Amino acid sequence: MQILDGKKIKQEKIEELKKEISTLKRKPGLAVIQVGDNPASNVYVSNKEKTGLELGCNFEYIKFPEDVQEDLILATIDRLNDDMSIDGIIVQLPLPEHLNKEKIQNRVCHKKDVDGLTDINAGLLMHNKDCLVPCTPNGILEILKYYDISVSGKNVVIVGRSELVGRPMFSLMLNNNATVTICHSYTSNLKDITKTADILIVAVGKKHMITSSMVKEGAVVIDVGINRADGKIYGDVNYEEVKDICSYITPVPGGVGQMTVLSIYQNLLKAYKNNNLDM
Repeated sequence: MQILDGKKIKQEKIEELKKEISTLKRKPGLAVIQVGDNPASNVYVSNKEKTGLELGCNFEYIKFPEDVQEDLILATIDRLNDDMSIDGIIVQLPLPEHLNKEKIQNRVCHKKDVDGLTDINAGLLMHNKDCLVPCTPNGILEILKYYDISVSGKNVVIVGRSELVGRPMFSLMLNNNATVTICHSYTSNLKDITKTADILIVAVGKKHMITSSMVKEGAVVIDVGINRADGKIYGDVNYEEVKDICSYITPVPGGVGQMTVLSIYQNLLKAYKNNNLDM
């Protein structure tokens, strides 16, 4: 068994990005909009800002109170869409219940949608067209490429159908010539399906949901889960059980999570280049 070390890949790729960004005519600009004071969101935004400044990017952080009116958020997005110094826009999730998440997400210009969550980018990905790809699926593909794990012709099973991971991961794997199955809460024979996987990707948010009896000998296991319990962080996969069965596995923490912030800035650089082509 070999550990798929997301931390190592991130460090290498950050240095590559830093060198390329240092050659640009201006610093790429990322704007992050946050509503409320969700503790996890505070941490995620802080990590994005830290990485952005390390890379030499400009970072604009806009924080609204929990009870903000939707029109103010939409007007702010409109301003950022028109600002040529801003190449990427992120609306930090989750949003409070009184706000229309889909309307707000889709107000972001798809060319600046570095989270890859607008309907336009989702449609382009589905049709295998060039687009900004959601960060976690993109990070997973980056890990597999780094370790020379081909997905072409492989049986890929994805557990979880969220718009952040499962659905875009399905399209991305299909676009790379894998045979893909997606499982969810209504899947009745989960174990039978996961045991067919050459590459098993789990993104559910349920501690140790995947056990050794659900994994095929020699499979590649990608654990996207982040579950906090007893002051510790656990994955969706029971790592200690599964590690002796699989050929490769991502640890939690230190695996996929490391790649997500990196992917944001890879998307930002792509958006910057597209932005400057239009000028």
